[in-house]
Amino acid sequence: MTTNGVLQALSYLAVLLILVKPLGSYMARVYSGGNLPPFRFLAPFERRLFRWCGVTPENEMAWKEYAGAVLLFSAAGWLLLFLVQRVQGFLPLNPQRLSAVAPTLAFNTAVSFVTNTNWQAYAGETAMSYLTQMLGLTAQNFLSAASGMAVLAAFVRGLKRNVSGTIGNFWTDLIRTVLYILLPLAVLLAVALVSQGVVQSLDPAVRIPLLQGTRDSAGKAVTEQIIPMGPAASQIAIKQIGTNGGGFFNANSAHPFENPTPITNALEMLAILLLPAALCYTFGRMVKDTRQGWAILAAMLLVFIPMLILCLWSEQAGNPVLSRLGVDQTAVAGQAGGNMEGKEVRFGIVNSALWAAATTAASNGSVNAMHDSFTPLGGLAPLWLIQLGEVVFGGVGSGLYGMLVFAVIAVFVAGLMVGRTPEYLGKKIEAFEMKMASLVILVPAATVLLGTAIAVVTKAGVDGISNPGPHGFTEILYAFSSAANNNGSAFAGLNASSVFYNLSLGIAMLVGRFWVMVPVLAMAGSLAKKKTVPPGPGTLPTHTPLFVILLAGVVLLVGALTFLPALALGPIVEFVSF
Repeated sequence: MTTNGVLQALSYLAVLLILVKPLGSYMARVYSGGNLPPFRFLAPFERRLFRWCGVTPENEMAWKEYAGAVLLFSAAGWLLLFLVQRVQGFLPLNPQRLSAVAPTLAFNTAVSFVTNTNWQAYAGETAMSYLTQMLGLTAQNFLSAASGMAVLAAFVRGLKRNVSGTIGNFWTDLIRTVLYILLPLAVLLAVALVSQGVVQSLDPAVRIPLLQGTRDSAGKAVTEQIIPMGPAASQIAIKQIGTNGGGFFNANSAHPFENPTPITNALEMLAILLLPAALCYTFGRMVKDTRQGWAILAAMLLVFIPMLILCLWSEQAGNPVLSRLGVDQTAVAGQAGGNMEGKEVRFGIVNSALWAAATTAASNGSVNAMHDSFTPLGGLAPLWLIQLGEVVFGGVGSGLYGMLVFAVIAVFVAGLMVGRTPEYLGKKIEAFEMKMASLVILVPAATVLLGTAIAVVTKAGVDGISNPGPHGFTEILYAFSSAANNNGSAFAGLNASSVFYNLSLGIAMLVGRFWVMVPVLAMAGSLAKKKTVPPGPGTLPTHTPLFVILLAGVVLLVGALTFLPALALGPIVEFVSF
């Protein structure tokens, strides 16, 4: 690793940590119904929204009612997005006159955006109209992110409440999240992106005559280049802030219209981890012990930083095959050095590896480089970050409640070692909580492994592989890991636009989202009903370095035991064979 690379990574983490406390405190006030001076002018609009939607904010829900509202809202969002794609050829704001999206692809895309996955088996500039991008995809970027944050707020209430049958009101949490958190941040970031050259337009694609004609792969003469346009900045802002990922254009954040300058690259990369990190402090404020939030954040960093180092080191070390051929891959003034395959020269290895680690840690899924071109160990780092359950930061809301489930498992393990009933934040952890925690951990993992197994033994699955051997296996494993853990990034070497992958990955996304959300809400309801027990002499403190190490160890142990055999067949054997 170069000194420049280390400084860039440290600067990124430093800015992120500086913003954690102020933003986390603000979000705690949002979910506690506190005063919000910067946006007091939105209060009348908020009241009108409640009235129009028939919502009484004071009417709280039991966990089953809360879960039912989440599922109903998500189902309605899926249906609307599916229908918009299927009839987009008849709708306005379609200057390229794009036809309807194919049924299986429309199903996959609708599931993807409703589950906060944003897996894309299409090219945005040639498949989705401007109306579909705005009304369908951008809107779901707000709503799916807000749903995850609402479930987190409900889970935290379950932890802090004492003998209560309710965990909040989903509609209140949803509206306040969009209105006071996501919308202001998205507007600020969108304006900043536009100022740097990110396109925000309803103009049709621009046709530019070539100075010198050429021919395509079919031998047809090409005399012009089509430059896509569209309302990109508004979607990019919320896709990063809401950890949705995906891209307005097919090349994603490697496209110069999505990410034109080092400033946009830094802002977008910061936005990826901003809310997941700040929500840790929000959690601490809501449970009235900020040490708990810092401990969770420390555990996340304890896992994230080594994975980032592994990715950076592997990519800067270069391709060992080329080294054996005598190719100089040293970073000097005249060349970038390392493995530059699949990376934008304007970003280089450091910003590409940093983005890859951040996007896979945060359930974001956007990319500014092709992960398929990473070295075996460089690709292993983002893949394993996904497979850990998207809890090392993770998606907005979903990452933190997933990590809190791991915290419950950690105190359970500690309780077994000392022979006493485990407790977390004064709540006894009993059989029901452990059953729900087991579902949260095991169901996505089983979905990944089962989906991969089916894909590698069926012709439809194998036909999508673009590379033979272990790398091809890694492409499939990465796809199902990304889908079941609601990440959305891809190795970019798998042809996922097929009936088989559209349906199988769509099902994996649904399972990974809602088979986690519902057990989490069930845990919240169970914990809310319990009496808060004051800490005793044998209570494990959950804010100490010891607990941080224990929590990080449990996350890594579960990930290692679950996926190491599969990883051994993919990136590990590929590295050894190098």
